[in-house]
Amino acid sequence: MDEREKQIRLTAGEIGQLWLQYLNDSSSTCILTFFLEKAEDIEIKPIIEFALELSKSHIQKITAILTEEKNVVPHGFSIEEDVDLTAPRLYSDSFVLNFLNQMSKVGLTTYAASVGTSVRSDIRAYYMDCLTETMQLYDKSTELLLSKGLFIRSPSLPNLEDVEFVKKQWFMLDVFGEKRPLIAAEVENIFANLQRNALGVAALTGFSQVAKDKDVKQFFLKGLEVGNKHIKIFRSKLEESKLPAPMGWDSEITNSTTPSFSDKLMMFFTSGLISLSVGYYGTAVSQSPRGDISTMYNRLSLEVQMYSEDGANIMIKNGWLEQPPMASDRDELIRKKNQL
Repeated sequence: MDEREKQIRLTAGEIGQLWLQYLNDSSSTCILTFFLEKAEDIEIKPIIEFALELSKSHIQKITAILTEEKNVVPHGFSIEEDVDLTAPRLYSDSFVLNFLNQMSKVGLTTYAASVGTSVRSDIRAYYMDCLTETMQLYDKSTELLLSKGLFIRSPSLPNLEDVEFVKKQWFMLDVFGEKRPLIAAEVENIFANLQRNALGVAALTGFSQVAKDKDVKQFFLKGLEVGNKHIKIFRSKLEESKLPAPMGWDSEITNSTTPSFSDKLMMFFTSGLISLSVGYYGTAVSQSPRGDISTMYNRLSLEVQMYSEDGANIMIKNGWLEQPPMASDRDELIRKKNQL
């Protein structure tokens, strides 16, 4: 970055993304450190190490950027405050590998969006590096899942033999209860959202076993109820078109009830999963011409948002919710000035 660009202040999009990524990577550092400590599979362990080093590197780079810009660095999470490395393992190595694969997919989406919202050349370069690194993590984790026979592929569809055009409104609407088969985009979104919910339910099952606070435990149990309901609905949609659905991950959770992570860390991670669900459901709506499918996603998204509000209230009550960068409250500044 040249001297002229050093004078250019970060935009709202740039500072917002950096702030959120710092929190995400500091939480990931805690979780991955615990996973690495408990890992036994000699093939999966290097993947965890690679992901952990990426998160640590991101934290260092973001800290340098924010410090240079005279912005406060978020408090975030730490090994000392938020992880008990002496606790027994909570998830199997197979679950951890699938978890890393799913998180790398999330990273590909979020880093691509960050590139698109960044203007300054150094910030663009940083996020393009993040995108390249995350592509490597996705490739490594996918290859290992495939070699171990653990990769869950979405259903295949018959080959197209002729070009066809839609001739009836039946393609869009549910006429007299008659529904057309799912199109490829609908199949992929339903399958992927079912798979994400299955992993989320497994994560929350483990969290509910080790949570200390009563309200936090109840929040996770409510999440299990919501997640299992959504899994059942997605599975039924696939079954309507005679398509297979992936199985759950219940067997990959241990019986440990010793707190592995702080309630604060688990609440933050769960809030992140909730936000991702809303985004993925919104994408699915935009790609689902069939009326009942888009209506289904809108309804499920509303349920997730209501669940999210419960989580935010718990975090605010316990002083766990860090306030993100925001515009100045000019009215409040004026009131303070008048009181002098």
